[in-house]
Amino acid sequence: MQFPSKDIVRRVREAYPAGTRVRLVKMDDCQAPPIGTLGTVMGVDDTASVLVRWGNGSRLNVVYGEDLCEVVSDGERTV
Repeated sequence: MQFPSKDIVRRVREAYPAGTRVRLVKMDDCQAPPIGTLGTVMGVDDTASVLVRWGNGSRLNVVYGEDLCEVVSDGERTV
């Protein structure tokens, strides 16, 4: 596996700043939260993985190039 460039890491950090609400779209892991689970971004690491605190208590990262999450629009945000 090749690590993403610094430019990719920068772009992912801009797209997913800490505090952003996200919804899980795809994660290929037997311990993954259910698709559609909401979470809060805690940060983005140096491999461009999005660090998420999921609503079900999971802390699995959204791995760049493997998994997928989407930003939840303002109208869908939860407290």
